Parts: sequence; C-alpha cells; structure tokens
Amino acid sequence: MRRFVTVMSVMAALLLLAGPAWAQGVLKVAITSSLNTLDPAKSKLGDEYLYMFMVFNSLTMIDRDLTTKPELAERWEAAEDLKTWTFHLRQGVKFHHGRELDAEDVVATIKRLLDKEVGSRARVNFLIVDKVEAVDKYTVRFTLNTPYAAFPEILGERQARVIPRDAVDKLTTQPIGTGPFMFKSFTPGDNLEMVKNPNYWEKGLPLLDGVILKVVPESAARVTGLETGELHVVWELPLESIPNLKKSPNVVVDEVPTSTWDGIIMHNGQKPFDHPKVRLALQYAVDKTQLVDVVLFGHGVPTHSPISPRDPNFNKALSFKPDLAKARKLLAEAGYPNGFEIKLYVPEGRAQRVRLGVTLQQMLKPIGVNIDVQRIPWDKFMTDIEGKATFSINGFFSRPTVDTALYPWYNSKGSWNTGLWHYKNPKVDELLDQARQTKDENARRKIYEEFQKLVVEEDPPSIVPYVINHVNGFRKEVKGIYSSPMMWFDLRKVSLAK
Repeated sequence: MRRFVTVMSVMAALLLLAGPAWAQGVLKVAITSSLNTLDPAKSKLGDEYLYMFMVFNSLTMIDRDLTTKPELAERWEAAEDLKTWTFHLRQGVKFHHGRELDAEDVVATIKRLLDKEVGSRARVNFLIVDKVEAVDKYTVRFTLNTPYAAFPEILGERQARVIPRDAVDKLTTQPIGTGPFMFKSFTPGDNLEMVKNPNYWEKGLPLLDGVILKVVPESAARVTGLETGELHVVWELPLESIPNLKKSPNVVVDEVPTSTWDGIIMHNGQKPFDHPKVRLALQYAVDKTQLVDVVLFGHGVPTHSPISPRDPNFNKALSFKPDLAKARKLLAEAGYPNGFEIKLYVPEGRAQRVRLGVTLQQMLKPIGVNIDVQRIPWDKFMTDIEGKATFSINGFFSRPTVDTALYPWYNSKGSWNTGLWHYKNPKVDELLDQARQTKDENARRKIYEEFQKLVVEEDPPSIVPYVINHVNGFRKEVKGIYSSPMMWFDLRKVSLAK
C-alpha cells in the first residue's frame, strides 16, 4: 500500500509540473479592423493596443482593479516634492532577441516618446519629464518639471511599452519586446500571429502556445464564429448581439464599466463650429440619456467629459437635460437663426458610432440642423476624416488617470486635441495645468469640477455623450480570461480546456 501511495504521489507531482491539461493551444481572437502600425509609440487603435499588450511590457501596469502595479520596474520611490522619481528594474528580463533589458532601453523608449518627429499620442503626457537618465544598469531616474503624484500610472500607458534600443528599426516589420508572446507574422487586413515566449520573465507563463488576432470586420461573422467555435474570443461584442449570446450554452458574456467614450467631433477651426455658441447649441440639443438607451442599448452611462460618473472627480451638479429653446436661441445669436445643413462622417463597420450618427441626425432636426450622414470605410476614415472633417464621430479608450484622460484632448497643445477638434481655451489650459500641480485631492477635485462646468455650460470643444461598458464574448473552454476597464487583454494565465 505504501508503494502504491508513493507511485501515485510521484504521478500527481509530475502532473502538477506538467501543468493543467489545457495549458496549451492557440487562442483565436476576433478584432474589428487591421492594425495600422506595429510601433507601440505610434499606436492609437484598440486593435493595436491588444497586440502591444501581449508583445511588450511597460515599467508599470494598470491592473483590472485600476491599481498601478510593478511590471518591468519591481519598485519605485519619489522625492518629497514629487518631482524626482526613481525606478528599479527587474534583473534578468530578456528581450525576444536574447539581450537583457537595462536602464538605457527605458531611457531610449521615453526619449523616443518625447521626440516630436515620432508623433506619439502619448507625447503630451510625458512633457512633464525634464530629464530621464540611467543611474546604473538597473536604475532609471526621472526629473519632472512639476510635481506629479500619478507618474507611475502614465508609465503603464498603452504607448509606453519598453522597446530595445538596438532594434528600433525593426518595429515596423519584426517588433521585439519583453512580453509573454513574440511576434511571428502580420498579414494586413487578415491576421496577426504571435507565439509563446519560452524565456518570459514570469516563470511558467504564458500557458498558451500562441495567439492569433483575426480581422473580422462584419459583426455578424464575429458572432457566428464565436457560437460555432471557429473563434475563441470576440473583443468588443456588438452590443445588439448580447441578449442572444447570453442564452448560448457555450459562450460567456463578460461586461465591465469603463471611461471609454464616443465623441461627436466638431472641428473648431471650421465653420460653423468656429463659433462657440454653435457648439454650445448642439450640446443643449442632445439628449444624452436617450443616446445611452438607443445607441448603447443601456450598456453605458451619460457623462459630461471623459470623466466617468463613477469617478470622484465627476461634477454631479451639472445636468444632462436638453434645452431646445436655449439651443435655438444660441444658434440665432451665432448667426444661424434657421439652423444649417452639414455632413456628418461616421466610420462604416462601427455599428455603435453609425447608430450615434443616425440618432443625432434626428435629435438636431428640431433646432434646424439638418445632417447628411456619410458612412466612410474605416481605413479611409482614419486617413481622410479624423481631425480634418468639419463634423464626425469617433471613439476613444479609457486612460489610467483623469489627467491623461483630459490633458491630451483639451489642452490647446494636447496631442489628441491638435489632431481632432482643434480647441483653444486659455482658462481650460490653466485649469488642467493647475490640476497637474495640485497635491491635495479635494482641491484637485474642485479644479476638475470647474473644468467640467466650463466645457459643458460655457465653451464645449465638442460633445462627449456617454462612457461605454466594455463587453467581450468568450468560449467556455477559454479559462482564466477577463475583461479590463482599460479594454486590453492580459492573456498570460489564459488557457484552453481540452
């Protein structure tokens, strides 16, 4: 009996060492559009963020509970004035081409983000960095030009993936990171394939052999593929498909609140939106609560700005109630007593944003604004419409802090603002700078409340109608997967049950 028990114990130990029965396989994830870049610094699409989260790491990571945790940096500390930050790197972390990560790679990554010629959307977040230097092989010091308590959070941002300084030239064709998966191939418009990193610094991870991001633009095809098992995961489920999928015995629908938002974008440098009263009139004409019901099928909540109503900095004193009489009065004062006709550009294949455009068309008719909704293919929308059209609709993802959710979009030099609605308001600039420099949370909250009042009731750059829940669909054989408020996937501990 003792011999039998010993044999069984050895077998059990071997099974544990081998890992669970499902700790292998290639996960197939459906995304909506092809990637425009493989370069983390230049990324700006959700589909790009998914790939970058798997192939690269950052100094810090924003976990699904929205707390900031160590990643490539195992610890950090700040000087009392919050202007000097020191990060200590993990030792022994290797890039996919075999070289060990060191402090000079971090320095090169941040300097590249700050390079105006690179054109990173995250550049504005790092303009607070006066100097970044390698203290020694595993220590990096940042000197800031202003106190910034949330500095570790911005180092976990999407574009702040650490790259090897000796392989920058490969970022567009054979990108190299330190992440759990290694880039294998990319066929634009079809798929991006990644394979397991056998030397990943977190021992025993990842569990999967690989991940394939499959481009499936048609929402019906994504849903069908999930139901039949051709796909394991659908990132960002079509909202209209949720009720039926919840009835499927083989599918899990996973939903989390976020601060992701769609924007009704008015180009402030072009008529009629160069007049603030026109923008304000449209703000008063829109019924945001109704938009949540019609456009999102209830999977979201109205908001005043990218600040979510769940955030303590949200200004609860402001109303969502539309006022059509006031909207018509403002249009008349701006020189449009009979309203105007205008084209509204929406991205084809983004059903949610198309619904927003069509619903907006109906909402603005009572104030004399007649909209011609133009549906534009996604690739053409990104090249010809974004930041150039007079009137358009687009969507933007959650950010790790209120500052990073606002500053790039509302500051007159913000990287998203200058490529989107082209807004300039010195008072807004002053408030955003003041909030960055304010240590006291209550004082900072009051600044953000004042900011919201200004961009809602006085001088809106455009309209932020709601924040959206993030909803994904998984096959039941996918284990260890979850949705994140940041709208990315952590697949390190994900596996496929046999």
